[in-house]
Amino acid sequence: MLTRRSFLLGAGTLTLSALNSGCNATTTDSLRVSLLQGSIPPQLIQQFRQKLTKQTQISIIPEAQLQDVLDLLQKWQKQANQPTQTQRWSIPFISPQKSPVADLVTLGDAWLETAIREKLIEPLSLKQLSGWKNLPPSWQEIVQRDATGKLSLTGQVWGAPYRWGTTMIAYRQDKIKSMGWEPKDWSDLWRPELKNRISLIDQPREIIGLTLKKLGYSYNTTDLAAIPQLSSELNDLQQQVKFYSSEHYLQPLLLGDTWLAVGWSSDILSILSRNPSIKAVVPQSGTSLWADLWVKPASVMNRDDLSLIDQWIDFCWLPQAASLISLFTKGLSPVLLTQQNEKLPKEIKQNSLLFVKPEILEKSEFILPLSAKNQQIYLDLWKQMRQS
Repeated sequence: MLTRRSFLLGAGTLTLSALNSGCNATTTDSLRVSLLQGSIPPQLIQQFRQKLTKQTQISIIPEAQLQDVLDLLQKWQKQANQPTQTQRWSIPFISPQKSPVADLVTLGDAWLETAIREKLIEPLSLKQLSGWKNLPPSWQEIVQRDATGKLSLTGQVWGAPYRWGTTMIAYRQDKIKSMGWEPKDWSDLWRPELKNRISLIDQPREIIGLTLKKLGYSYNTTDLAAIPQLSSELNDLQQQVKFYSSEHYLQPLLLGDTWLAVGWSSDILSILSRNPSIKAVVPQSGTSLWADLWVKPASVMNRDDLSLIDQWIDFCWLPQAASLISLFTKGLSPVLLTQQNEKLPKEIKQNSLLFVKPEILEKSEFILPLSAKNQQIYLDLWKQMRQS
C-alpha cells in the first residue's frame, strides 16, 4: 500500500557517476541526495547529470518513509557528536560503521519545525537562485522560520519546496453513486448513509482541521473553546468512522469494507488508474496542503562545491523539471502555479486532482506549527472524540 509515509517501490542506491563518461574517469565533484522514494523521476536525475559542466558523481539514495529521513538526520547528528576515541566492542578491532551523510534530503513540511528545533538541518541560501522568485508566496513563507521552527517572514530559509499535494476524499463510486449523490465537500462525511463506512488517516490536526473547515474555520484555529459546536461535530463524525490508520487507510476502501476515505493525494492518485471503481475529489471548501522539501543536514561537512547543492535545487525549479516531477510523481511542482496556463502540459492542467482549481486552492492552507499549549488542546479533543 502506497502512503505518504511509505512509498514501497523498491530500495537501494542509484549511482549515476558513469553517465556519459568512461568507467575509469576521475570524479572531481559529488552530490549525495537522500530522497523520498518516488518523489523524483529517474530521467530528471539523468538530465541534471548531462547539464553539469564538470564530471560529477551523483548518488541517489531512496528512503521508504519521510519518518526514515528524520531518523537519518538524528542519526547523523549523533555521529557528528560522538567522541573520536576508540570504543569498546564485543569483537576486537571492529569499529562502528558510520552512515554517510547526504548533502541534501527530502523532508516534509510537517517535520520542518522538529528538524530546526533539534538543530538537525541548516538554513539554505536560496533567495539568490532564479527559481526562488517562481515559487508562490505561500510556498516561500512555509519554509521561512525562526530558530525554534515557527513561521517568520524575517526568518531564514530552511527548505526548498519541490513537490506538493493535498488532503482529499477518495470514494467507492459503485457504492455511493446509487444513492443519487457523490462527495463534493467535507460536509458529506456526516451523511447518515455513511455511518461506519469511512476510513480516516490517524492524524488529529487533519481530522479536527477538516471539521473546522466544514464549520467555516481555518485548519490552524487556536481558540477551539470559542467554537462550541466543534466537540459535538467531532463526536458525530466518530460514529461514521470504521477504521483509522495513517498507513493502511486505503485498504478497507479497496476491499469495499469502507465506502469513503480521507487521505493524502500522493497515496490516492497512485491507486485510481488501477481501480476504476474508486474516484476522488478535492473538497470545494478548501483542504490542507503538504509539501516535500530539500533540506541540508546540519552534519554535512564543509566542502568547496556547495554550489552543486544550489544547482540541483534550482534545476528542480526549472519549468521542464517541474513538469517531469508533476507528470511522474503524483505531486505538483509549486513553480507551475506561477506559469502561464497555456504553457502547461495538458495532462497536468486538465487534472483537477493534481492541478487544483484556483478557487479551491485559494481556500486551502498548510497546517502550521502550534504552541505546546495549543498542541495539547488538540490532543485532548482528539482523545475525547475517539472515546465517544
